[in-house]
Amino acid sequence: MRTLGLVAGSCGGLDVRFAAELARPAAERGWRTAITLTPTAMSWLESAGALDEVAACSDLPVRSVSRLPGEPRPHPDPEVFLFAPASANSVAKLALGIADNQALTVLGDVLGAPGITIVVAYQIQQTRVHHPAWQRHLDTLSEAGVTLHRLDPRRSWTEALDLLP
Repeated sequence: MRTLGLVAGSCGGLDVRFAAELARPAAERGWRTAITLTPTAMSWLESAGALDEVAACSDLPVRSVSRLPGEPRPHPDPEVFLFAPASANSVAKLALGIADNQALTVLGDVLGAPGITIVVAYQIQQTRVHHPAWQRHLDTLSEAGVTLHRLDPRRSWTEALDLLP
């Protein structure tokens, strides 16, 4: 069974769509999911009472904070990552190399590494595409070998799983 590094940020619909449309379908497709959430995504799922449903999709702990020195690594090293949903803020941070939380650290540590597949499925407001730095962020990630996909809120997030090898 291959391990999928499934990373999620705080985007609208996270509380009802993440487990149903990403974590559970990934497990059903044979992936062992190593789930890492941004701190805000973790907070959203906890406050909505949806964290248990997400945790049930994996035999590994759901992470949002780094481990302490000397603690064992809670996740194996995946060769495939899916960051979905990714917010505009997280996409920008990843492109700029800002690793200010565990989710961005795990992705930033492997961005551009040979043999690692990263898919970033982002959900943004339509107005964001006009920001002068937005396209540069996408170009930076694309040049690093990242597959980019814009999530359509009217469609299932499960379509992002189809982009995985």
